[in-house]
Amino acid sequence: MNRKIRKQILIRLQKNNPHPMPQLNGTSPFEILIATVLSAQATDVSVNKVTTRLYPLANTAPMLLEFGIEKLKEQIKTIGLYNIKAKNIINICHILLEKHGGDVPANLAALEDLPGVGRKTANVVLNTCFHWPVIAVDRHVFRVCNRSRFAIGRNVTEVENKLLKYVPKKFQIHCHQWFILHGRYTCLSRKPRCKSCHIEDLCEFKKTNS
Repeated sequence: MNRKIRKQILIRLQKNNPHPMPQLNGTSPFEILIATVLSAQATDVSVNKVTTRLYPLANTAPMLLEFGIEKLKEQIKTIGLYNIKAKNIINICHILLEKHGGDVPANLAALEDLPGVGRKTANVVLNTCFHWPVIAVDRHVFRVCNRSRFAIGRNVTEVENKLLKYVPKKFQIHCHQWFILHGRYTCLSRKPRCKSCHIEDLCEFKKTNS
């Protein structure tokens, strides 16, 4: 896929959804961070149900520490791996208070040092909360990029590096949201909905599978 086609894909995605909204609920960097940690191997819908109940009770590091791990587990027990996630969240709260004054740092390395926070989660926080032109690669982004041949990679790191190389700066702020939504609702894992895809004529999926 050449640069011209990639740009046309981004233009169409932008036209279709000029201001994509994050799928996880949250009104502060801390809320976004915790929601993203909870979302590992869980659906956004299930996480939003949990945070809708949790955040009115505790939505800052001091409040969650006072809330306690057992109450936290009770609130998030409908989500997979809730025991590990509860432990990570409590430890995150301790670290934020001890090293960052209770605030979520706008720093990739500092975010990745938090328990339960990988590169994807860190990039989501930096992009969503601090408007950094970083591109988080989840399973949807990885699938869409490889299937369409927009950015081919054997792992998420390779795809992320290629996206940062191929995607012009002006598109980077919303790029991962466009690909996430496209992968979630159109370019489905088992059977892509090519007939209803607004970038079908630019996609190289059929070409590579014909």
